[in-house]
Amino acid sequence: MEEAAKRTIEPGTCGGQDWIEQELAAVKLPDARLEKRLQHLVEQLAAGLGRSIPLACQDWAATKAAYRFFSNERICEEQILAGHFEATRERLPRGEVPVLVLHDTTEFTYKRDDMAAVGLVSKGSVRKDEHGRPVYFTTCGVCLHSSLAVTLEGLPLGLTAVKFWSRKAFKGRAAKRKSHNAPIEEKESMRWLENLRASTALLAQPAHAVHVGDQESDIFDLFAVAGQLGTHFLVRTRADRLADGGPETVAEAIGQSPCRGFYRIAVRNRKGEPSEAVLEVRYRRLRLQTPKGKKKRYPDQMVTVVEAREHETPPDRDRIDWKLITDLEVGSLDQAIEKVQWYALRWKIEVFHKILKSGCRAEQSRLRTSARLTNLLAVFCILSWRVFWLTMTNRTAPETSPELVFMDLELRILDQLVKDKPSADRGQPTLAHYLIKLARLGGYLARNSDPPPGNETIWRGLTRLVDIQLGVIIGAQLVGN
Repeated sequence: MEEAAKRTIEPGTCGGQDWIEQELAAVKLPDARLEKRLQHLVEQLAAGLGRSIPLACQDWAATKAAYRFFSNERICEEQILAGHFEATRERLPRGEVPVLVLHDTTEFTYKRDDMAAVGLVSKGSVRKDEHGRPVYFTTCGVCLHSSLAVTLEGLPLGLTAVKFWSRKAFKGRAAKRKSHNAPIEEKESMRWLENLRASTALLAQPAHAVHVGDQESDIFDLFAVAGQLGTHFLVRTRADRLADGGPETVAEAIGQSPCRGFYRIAVRNRKGEPSEAVLEVRYRRLRLQTPKGKKKRYPDQMVTVVEAREHETPPDRDRIDWKLITDLEVGSLDQAIEKVQWYALRWKIEVFHKILKSGCRAEQSRLRTSARLTNLLAVFCILSWRVFWLTMTNRTAPETSPELVFMDLELRILDQLVKDKPSADRGQPTLAHYLIKLARLGGYLARNSDPPPGNETIWRGLTRLVDIQLGVIIGAQLVGN
C-alpha cells in the first residue's frame, strides 16, 4: 500500500505546486496562457478552499481573470479534467488487483432569477391551492454523474468520468409513460452507460475493474454493455426480473436458496449509537431474461445474486436488506462477503459529493450560466479528490513518508504549532503523524477515543496551514529587509 501511495503523488506541498502540476500535466487548452491561468486558479482555490472566487483571488484583477476563464467558450469541463483523468490512470495499482469504480448522481441547486441560463434539476410540490390541487415549483441547478476509482481499501485514486447536465423542462405523466419503452439513448439513464464506457476506456484494464452502483444503476443495458466491454459490475437490484426463463423471479429464486452463513457488521442506530447487525448471506447463479423490448439488442445475461439481510427488523433502525447482482462468479461464503464489502464502499462516492458541497461550497457560487458553473465544478472536483485522498491515506497507508505530501517548511510549521504529546513515541515520523497535526489545526481534538479525522477537519486544517505558511514567508521577507 505504501508503493500505491507513492504513485499517487510525488513529494510536494499539500497546497503548493507539485501535486497541482501532476493533476494538470495532461491538460491541453486552446492557448498556453489559459493553461497557466488554470494552474493559477487551482492554486488559489486550493489555498482558499470553500471561499468565494473574489476572496480566494484577493484582488479585482485576479477575480476578473477567473471570471473570464470560467466564461471562456473555448473551455469545457472535459478539458479541465483531462489531466486529472490521466493522473488517475497513473495511480492504478500494478498487477491484477481489482479496482472499484463507484458511480453516482448528485444535484447542485442554485437560486437564480434567470433559471433558463442554468437549467432545472427537480420539480416538486410543498402545498396545495384553494381547490386542493398541488402547486408545483421547479429548482434551478446542475446535475453531476461522477465515477470515482478506489482501491479495495477505500483509497480514492481519482475520477474516471463525469457528466454534467441540466433540464430545460419536465415532461408530464403521459410523456413519461410514452418514453418508458424508448431506447436508453433517449433517456437520462444513458449517463450510466456513457460513464461506464468512458471509465473502461480510460483505465485500459477492463477485466480488473468492477463498476459499483446503487439501485438506480439496475439497468439491463448496463449489464449487457459491461459484458461487451469485457468489464464487471456489482449493483444493488430493485427490479424483480424473471430468472432462468421464469415464472420464478430473482427475489423468489434467492429467497428459496439456502443460507450459506452469517456476516457480522458494525452499524449505528437512529441515535448514532454503535451496535451490531448479523446478516444472513445467500448467493445463487442464474440467468436474467432479456426484457421484451431489448431482445433484438441483447441476449440473456448470466449473473450471480448475493443477498445479505437481517432476519428481523431492529426496533431502533431500518433492517438491512441488500440484493446485489454481479457478473462475477461466487463459489463460497468468503467470496459472497467480499462482494458485500465491495458494495459497502459505494458510500465513498457520496462522501466525495459531500466534500464538493460542504468543503468547496459549490452551491454558494454566484456564476450565472450552466457553462460557467460546470467549469468551476470541474476544478472543485480536483480539489475534492485531493481532500478525500489525504483523509483516506491517513487510514489506508499511515506509515507512508510525510515528504510525499508536505514540504519541509510545512512540516516545521506543524511541529511548531502542534506539539507532540510528552508520552508520544519518538520514532520516525509518518504521514499519519502529520495528518493528525494538520487535522488538529482544523479542530480535531485527537483524543484517544476519537475516530480518525474526517474530511471536514482536513480541509479546515489545509486552509489554515496555507494562511500560516504565507504569514511565515512574508514575515521572513520583512525581517530580511
